[in-house]
Order: sequence, then structure tokens, then C-alpha cells
Amino acid sequence: MPVGPTPPEIFQRAVEEGQRRLDQSTLELVSTSFIAGFTIVFGMAALGAVEALVEPQFGDAATVAGALTFGIGVVFLVVGRAELFNENFFDPVATAVDHDDAWLVGSLVRLWTLTLVFNFVGGGLFSFVVAVDGALPAGSGHALRTVAARIAGRTPLTVFASAIIGGALVSLLSFMLEAVDSVGSQITLAYSVGFLLALGPFDHVVVTGLHVFLGLLFGAQIELGQLAVVLGVGTAGNVVGGVGLVTLSHVAQVWGSEVD
Repeated sequence: MPVGPTPPEIFQRAVEEGQRRLDQSTLELVSTSFIAGFTIVFGMAALGAVEALVEPQFGDAATVAGALTFGIGVVFLVVGRAELFNENFFDPVATAVDHDDAWLVGSLVRLWTLTLVFNFVGGGLFSFVVAVDGALPAGSGHALRTVAARIAGRTPLTVFASAIIGGALVSLLSFMLEAVDSVGSQITLAYSVGFLLALGPFDHVVVTGLHVFLGLLFGAQIELGQLAVVLGVGTAGNVVGGVGLVTLSHVAQVWGSEVD
């Protein structure tokens, strides 16, 4: 039976990939983050269209159908090697930990800040295109309004818990992508995580933030304070789940194997 790479080997791959990401020029990082932003909107548009088409005949099963469709957007991101906030937690932090002389705080802040900002810029601009009347099948706007209202209507504690799960899922995806070598395996992993994210739905601050923005463009009644909770609490939860839970646990695993 084939055996995959060991945790230390996966970690070393992550260190190399993280170094590549940290070394990007500003133009490359901004462009890649912008691309990731509008790319993930394809998944949201597909989710809305499929839910609108399935719901009249199959009711609540439309939610599952929409989640199955959304996974395609995450596949686009992974295969296209785009930079989505949270998806680049594990690799760059592995690089920082591997540098004994410095934690590369400035480089990490630069990477995460530019990624987050331009994910929203790219996704926000493309959302205006998606929201043009008639661009999506009839009923898609209603489906996207419903998703947005459901996301925005939760309590801060629920958002935080959901964002911890979402952050852990996406950072776990980063770890697992370093453990496989074939594009087919990467596609399977990306699709599976995309499906789980949408099925929850579990919060990824960019995805949920853009879901809410799309809902607003389609007429959802969402207050500014609700949007602030989605963005602020969602970001905090993603960091706790992505960095605190998954990334640091795997770092400890690698350190433990070296001690043994």
C-alpha cells in the first residue's frame, strides 16, 4: 500500500511553499488576491442558481445541491493557485516557525492584510456583475438573499464558533494539499472542503462577507452592525481555528517527532 509523506516531510513542503508566498512582489500578491476574490464568487453564483432551480421541486434538498455546486469555486482557487485569506495561514506560518532567528511578523502581516483587502476588492467588484438583472437564472437573487440573511442573522457567539470551524477546515486543506502530489487529489480535497464550508455554512470571512454583500445587492435587509459582526468576529474566529487550532497543532506534531 502506498504511504504518503510523513508530517515532517509535509511541514518541509509547507515551509517551501510559504516562502514562495511571502516572497511575492506587491504586484503579484495584489493580483493573485484580486483573482481569488472574483474566482470564489463563481462558486456563490453557482450556489444561488442551483438552489433556485432545485428548491421548487425538492425543497430543503436545494441547500445540499447548492453546497455541492459551491465546491467548484474552491477547486478553481486551488488549481489556479490563487491567494485566499485563511487558505494561506498554514504554509507561511510554517515558514515563520522554521526561521529560528525571526518570526517574520512583518512579512506575515503584509501577506494577510493585502490578501484580505484585495480578496474583497476582487470579489466585491465581480459581485456587481453577477447582480446585474438577468445575469443569473430566475430565482437566484432570492436564494442569495436567503443565504445572506441567514448568515447575518446569527449571534456573535455563533459566528465565532462557525468561523473557528471554517478557519480550521481551510487551514486543514492547506496542510492536506502539501501531503498529496497529483492534481486529481488536490481537486478532490478542495471540492470536499468547499462542500463542507457551504453546507454548514461555516464561516470563511471572505466567503461569508461576499455572500452578505451579494445578498445586499439583491435587496437583502441587513444592518451595518450585522455586517460588522460577520467581518470582525469572523476574522477572529478564522485566526483562532486556522492558526491556533490547526497550524500550531501540526507544528507541535512536527516538533514532537523531532524530539522522539
